[in-house]
Amino acid sequence: MQTSLYQECSQGSANETYVLECISHGLQSGVNTFFLIFAGCLVFMMQAGFAMVCAGAVQTKNVRNAMLKNLLDAVGAALGFYCFGYAFAYGGSKYGGPTTFLGHTGFFLMDVENFYLAPDVNGFVYFFFQFAFAATSATIVAGTLAERCQMGAYMMYSFLLTGFIYPVIVHSVWSPNGFLSPTNVNKLFGSGAIDFSGCGVIHMTGGITGLIATKILGPRTGRFFDERGEPLKTPAVFEQHSIALQALGTFLLWFGWYGFNSGSALFITLPSRSDTAARAVVTTTLGAASGALSALFAHLIITERESGEGIYDITMAMNGALSGLVSITAGCTVIAPWAAIIAGFVGGINYLIGSRLLIRWRMDDAVDAIPVHFSNGIWGLIVVGLLATPTYVMEVYGSPHAGWFYSWAQGSADGRLLAANLVEILFVTGWVTCTMYPFFFVLNYLGWFRSDPLEEIIGLDVSYHGAGAMRDSSKDDEYRKFLEAKSLKRQNSNSSSSRIGRRSSNQERDLESLDIMPVDRKSKQNIY
Repeated sequence: MQTSLYQECSQGSANETYVLECISHGLQSGVNTFFLIFAGCLVFMMQAGFAMVCAGAVQTKNVRNAMLKNLLDAVGAALGFYCFGYAFAYGGSKYGGPTTFLGHTGFFLMDVENFYLAPDVNGFVYFFFQFAFAATSATIVAGTLAERCQMGAYMMYSFLLTGFIYPVIVHSVWSPNGFLSPTNVNKLFGSGAIDFSGCGVIHMTGGITGLIATKILGPRTGRFFDERGEPLKTPAVFEQHSIALQALGTFLLWFGWYGFNSGSALFITLPSRSDTAARAVVTTTLGAASGALSALFAHLIITERESGEGIYDITMAMNGALSGLVSITAGCTVIAPWAAIIAGFVGGINYLIGSRLLIRWRMDDAVDAIPVHFSNGIWGLIVVGLLATPTYVMEVYGSPHAGWFYSWAQGSADGRLLAANLVEILFVTGWVTCTMYPFFFVLNYLGWFRSDPLEEIIGLDVSYHGAGAMRDSSKDDEYRKFLEAKSLKRQNSNSSSSRIGRRSSNQERDLESLDIMPVDRKSKQNIY
């Protein structure tokens, strides 16, 4: 039989004070639990946003593959974070405890309700909220490896990142026992690093991982080099599947970011916490808006100078908005609205510079995730160290160490917060590089990382999934030709070494005859 909250609290006690306190606690617990569930759902909705951005940015022949990899990020994150990640991130954490490198209890969610935030936050709800964050960190990499990464390698990466690499960073920054945590009793430089929603923890982690993977994996076939390996004078531009999907994905990500930033307040029944969440949604909005405008108009000016005709590029505006959102993530609760506009504005410029540098360095990022998340993850931590408001820092963290510009204006030049955030940047960069570089290097060495050239040319939808994104009879014929080409390749690979040169030329002619490789007959250059 269902009972009311009053009946549960009044059973076994006639003390009115106790009953009132019990009812108050029950209401607060229910509100806080719903708040965190709702915020976690918004964060998880960002998976759909990333999927739409990826699906819109890749070629039509790779849409199904891109969508599946985004789905596998959520799947891998759920299992990896459940088995090991949550324990490494928060296991054994408690206020006032010793500084540790990673958690050591709570594997497979054992004894999950007895953790350092109980009873204010339910343990199962907190796991769900943190899982959504872990999945976000993993899916950042999906776009950087698009159209050329093997399925098995991607699944292994997703499980490793969410099960071990990412949780160590979470523990260091967000656990009260982490050496960078502002809630540690022995705060770094007496301040600790302030990364409220994860500029370094999530966005730098995903961005650096994508950078390393992209460097080892190499660019898509035909992007920067011709079929002979000679650099192209002008990088090839592939036709994207749908700009509409990219726009939809951008709006979904922006929408999800409200849960991302305000949800990190964890509970809202305290006046200070509700104010924190309210301030976060305002700074989030302003950061995104200013980032979109700065990237859009900076690109307009640049193209006008280069070609004489300015271009209002929607891609620049969308990625600029995402860059502004990343830039505000670390300091969404400790910087003023006007500072959020500055953070987002610079974030949009950072994205534009980073995107152009990737092209100059011949690094192929299909969705520009590296400049959006890595470059602006760094900037987001720096802007906190410069512009964190003393009143807000004291309200949220109880720390007297604010942004360096505020301290400098008061004549003290207190740079402890800035220094702590710079240490976080170095730590995240070093940890991810030292762990993920060997992992991707070994995968590549074993031949498990990059897709077969034939599979890449025909498209991963046909190669791995048996059909294109738009199923029709022509795709069926394309798949049949691909199977014939694969069979031919296996036969040729068994040829003697004395026939290697002749086999290469014969294979090229046979592939052309199958119409698998679109070739300009005059220049003999693969148009891909």
